[in-house]
Amino acid sequence: MNPDPTLLNVLDYEAKAAETMDRPWHAYYAGGVCDDRTLRDNRDAFARLRLRPRMLRDVSRISTEVTIAGSSHPLPFLIAPTAMHKLAHPDGELATARAARAHGVTHVLSSISTTAVEDVVGIGHDVWFQLYVLKDRAWSERIVRRVETAGAQALVWTVDLPVSGLRENLVRAEFSTPPELPFPNLTEPGAPPVHDLLATLGVHFDPGLTWKDLDWLRSITDLPIWVKGLLRDDDARRAVDAGATGVIVSNHGGRQLDTAVAALDALPEIVAAVGDRTTVLMDGGVRRGTDVLKALALGARAVLLGRAVLWGLAVDGEAGATHVLQILRDELTNVMAQCGCPDIASIGPDLIFRGR
Repeated sequence: MNPDPTLLNVLDYEAKAAETMDRPWHAYYAGGVCDDRTLRDNRDAFARLRLRPRMLRDVSRISTEVTIAGSSHPLPFLIAPTAMHKLAHPDGELATARAARAHGVTHVLSSISTTAVEDVVGIGHDVWFQLYVLKDRAWSERIVRRVETAGAQALVWTVDLPVSGLRENLVRAEFSTPPELPFPNLTEPGAPPVHDLLATLGVHFDPGLTWKDLDWLRSITDLPIWVKGLLRDDDARRAVDAGATGVIVSNHGGRQLDTAVAALDALPEIVAAVGDRTTVLMDGGVRRGTDVLKALALGARAVLLGRAVLWGLAVDGEAGATHVLQILRDELTNVMAQCGCPDIASIGPDLIFRGR
């Protein structure tokens, strides 16, 4: 049930969150880099596409079930890895996890979450863990071992951050990580807690990463490994050739390289290159059920939801995040029916208008 009748869609939640959040915390979630061109283009890419609905198809029953890497999922979306949920709500990632559990949605937990991986897995839902491979490989390996022990089901290796993007908006908003916020997944046993996140990551991110590091990662774990942050067909091929379980088309939500191609625009090239060999997911700019349908029509098996869930969390905690997922599920079911698609398998490229 929606306690606020004015919150009808994700965009309503986005506007409400801007009103209610402290300015620096909102800036961290909402902003991109430099001139925010890629941030805007992620949304504009969906708006540019038009649909060609099919008529007189039996849509009396709609199924949103999808298979991702051999596992059945009730919905074609996952929760994307996003940092510091306690900036949005005191319950943080635990509230997000409960919302994910309510809808049977896989939760990709960020390395820089403000809740320990063990506690999030303990909620009792599907959890993948987003990983940065750090300069200190032994530290990275200890994180992987901890994630395995906790019971996470896959690793999502983010590769589009050799250095931090130029986050001018954070400077203007005077953002700094609150000293009381923990980063338990980065804290070593017996070491003092990590508090200054930006400084810590700036020191430990590794600009020397190469594809050989995927070989190394595969050598230390049997967990499935998804490679996230790809925008080119040749990189997607290299990931698959190196044994990645799947690839995630992403420009880091417009938070890394400004003027990088929109994720949706990069999607068809990558699907054409590797879609017959592996599972392709995407994130960036998803706010509507029509966005989900367009991504699936262009070949994504599912999408990851980042800011959309954060806005729900910021407005009303677990209930808000749960409602955002409900909104997107209901919107997707509606537009599938209008487009003549009784199930996910019937969503195809013929639904996309190719004319002028």
